[in-house]
Amino acid sequence: MKKLLLFLFAITFFQAKAQEDAWLFLKDKPSAETYLENPLLMLSQRALDRRNKLNIAVGLIDVPLENTYLETLKTTNGITVLGASKWLNAVHIQATQSDIENAKQNLSFIDYIEYANKSLNQAARKGKKIKQNHQNKFNNSMTDFTYGSTKNQIEMLKGDFLHGINLTAKNQIIAVIDTGFPNVNTLQAFQRLRDNNKILGGYDFVERSTNFYSGHNHGTNVLSTIGGYIENEFVGSAPDASFYLFRTENVAVEVPLEETLWVEAAERADSLGVDVINTSLGYSTFDNPDYSYNYNDMDGKTTFISRGAEIAANRGILVVNSAGNSGTDSWKYITAPADAVSVITVGSVDSNGNISSFSSFGPTSDGRIKPEILAQGTASAIINHTDNSVSSASGTSFSAPIMAGLIACLNDTGNIIFKTLNKKDQAKQLNNRIQKLKQSIIESADKFNNPTDQHGYGIPNFETAYNSFLVSLSTENYSINDIEVYPNPVLNELNITIDNLHLNETKVSVYTILGKKILTFENKKNIDVSSLKSGVYLLKIKNGTSLKSLKFIKK
Repeated sequence: MKKLLLFLFAITFFQAKAQEDAWLFLKDKPSAETYLENPLLMLSQRALDRRNKLNIAVGLIDVPLENTYLETLKTTNGITVLGASKWLNAVHIQATQSDIENAKQNLSFIDYIEYANKSLNQAARKGKKIKQNHQNKFNNSMTDFTYGSTKNQIEMLKGDFLHGINLTAKNQIIAVIDTGFPNVNTLQAFQRLRDNNKILGGYDFVERSTNFYSGHNHGTNVLSTIGGYIENEFVGSAPDASFYLFRTENVAVEVPLEETLWVEAAERADSLGVDVINTSLGYSTFDNPDYSYNYNDMDGKTTFISRGAEIAANRGILVVNSAGNSGTDSWKYITAPADAVSVITVGSVDSNGNISSFSSFGPTSDGRIKPEILAQGTASAIINHTDNSVSSASGTSFSAPIMAGLIACLNDTGNIIFKTLNKKDQAKQLNNRIQKLKQSIIESADKFNNPTDQHGYGIPNFETAYNSFLVSLSTENYSINDIEVYPNPVLNELNITIDNLHLNETKVSVYTILGKKILTFENKKNIDVSSLKSGVYLLKIKNGTSLKSLKFIKK
């Protein structure tokens, strides 16, 4: 009995002394009024301009954490502050469970605690953990060095069409959140970016240092697929974009702090007015198995990083994330933050468009299609960080940035059109321009009508997406209201309900997604579309000077 008591005491003592990672969520932001009256104290003018264009209000979520709370925690006995998020109003700390609970009891500004060890939370989520040994997830991305070019990975997506019409992301800022960016300040492949002042800055959140040209080379390789350039040899997918470079991943370890650092970087990106975030990172398994997630957690709202990514997307940023390289592992699923609802998740195919075996599967645990789209991730062309050679690498780490660059190019279309509109027409585009862009890309994909768990909607066609996006931005006129088209999808006959219009003044036209007119009807509400092939079509309804454009799917 004595031995048993000693054993139980030893366990209790060890648990009391064990350091735990936890997030302290705070109750309020007492200084909010000052910041909301002076938004330039927390957001750049470019960030405010982007918000205005997208009709996204500045609010409490944008206000920094209360500094007095942060300083109090830093001086609280036993508490080590590791990071913080203004969006989630949370502080990432490390301490014993006892010290964490004492802080909660003694500091009135703490609302609640979330432990990284889910078993310590009062409402711990149940679910089977899929065992997966943590390894350096970037070690196996590189394959044999071979000279090549980006021709296939760009043309597969019809990105050359965007470049051909001068959409090269000139007006876009992309934040790359990754492992580090060694030699970006010296390699010839990034000389064009440096000469044109396209690297706007960055930060190493891991080391809390302004030297972001350090860390693991994975970030350098990722950046090269977007912004690298060697004349006649290599062109990134967004060659004229500007960049912020943020390091949040410490390759040597896998710890919850990396989630918090990612959210910090996304907040910094938002404050600087970034248009697109690319992140080729994902989290499910940690060095401490008590912190690891299970598949049920991949619902877009459980993990700290996915909550932050969702807020970033709701701030008007196009967040692009790799699906993951676990397709052949025991954990075959996407990881956080690829599970977030508004994140664009990218899987991988080879040079012939066949799915890469390593590309992670969806759906999310709540049944949403992920990944949404695919790009070349097997034998992608990248820049070797040591000698500036064009090399080969494999992983969704590279399919995502290739896609992110072209998304930035397409996003420039919206900016160009927006500038040409009068204020009344600009107001019509404010609320849903980002959603229209995402929709145009997804609907252009080759498996849009038949998505699968690993392909998602498939490989997008940016020429088709451009034409669809253009139509959605420029032809929609809201003076025609209360139009209903059904059934949609349709097999044979499309019915149109038009209220408050004279039928004998109505003309209906059907266009392909590329803008070619194929059918015209006058003074009809029932349209025979049985002759059309399966796919997505545009329906334009004209009455006098009013025009409405809608989409429908032919089965």
